Amino acid sequence: MADKVVIVVQARMVSNRLPGKVLMPVLGKSILALMIERLQMIQHTATIVIATSVNTEDDVIATEAQLLNIPCYRGDLNNLLDRHYQAALLFDADVVLKIPSDCPLIDPRFIDRALAYFFEHKGQYDYVSNLHPATYPDGNDVEVMTMSCLKQTWKNAGKPLELEHTTPYIWENPQLFSIGNVSWETDLNYSMSHRFTIDYREDYEFIKRVFEELYPTNKSFSCDYIIDLLDRKPDIYQINAQYAGVNWYRHHLNELKTIQPEQTKQAPQNLINS
Repeated sequence: MADKVVIVVQARMVSNRLPGKVLMPVLGKSILALMIERLQMIQHTATIVIATSVNTEDDVIATEAQLLNIPCYRGDLNNLLDRHYQAALLFDADVVLKIPSDCPLIDPRFIDRALAYFFEHKGQYDYVSNLHPATYPDGNDVEVMTMSCLKQTWKNAGKPLELEHTTPYIWENPQLFSIGNVSWETDLNYSMSHRFTIDYREDYEFIKRVFEELYPTNKSFSCDYIIDLLDRKPDIYQINAQYAGVNWYRHHLNELKTIQPEQTKQAPQNLINS
């Protein structure tokens, strides 16, 4: 019997920089709805679960999940590792994917590529991602792990950053887990130069514009289409270019052994504390 693959999409309304970002509207749909639509385009068979918190402000996410006909698990607001594990457990996962809810432009083909790599090397890896090191444009984050790997992490991780970001315990402990990585087949590295994720208002404007340009004629547009669009209309690239390379690593460089300073950068000076 084939392994059951469960994709856990963690989403909450709380955000220091852009509250409610996952439900912001684009072409009459929410960011979350458009992202779920892209996840449903993958070729592999998978169950998609939205994992949100029990807090009342996240009732709207539970309602959105219902409207999208996607199962929803509700757990701890800040312990995302527990939320991830409990959701995977509830839906009998053998293989678990972590896909952040702030990646609405994620290319379904990249998800399939990571899964294909994982299954082609079945039994060889506990964890496969396209992030260590990252080469794809930021916002195409795929992390694949066995349920036993996630369970071991859930049992043993304890640092605040491990609980908040779900998987650092895994990739920070290569002596405990067999870890694989998928690099962009183009041999390019756009991870610090191209930003397709949402964390700032400019990111929302960028994502909205990309969808407006590409979605009406091709709902399954690929990363290649986005890059071609940015080459043709560099003004779109510039909308959020100031945040390219800004990620959560910058707050934890003294704690993360496997992350180097060149893998992150500070936000622009006017938002240095964001």
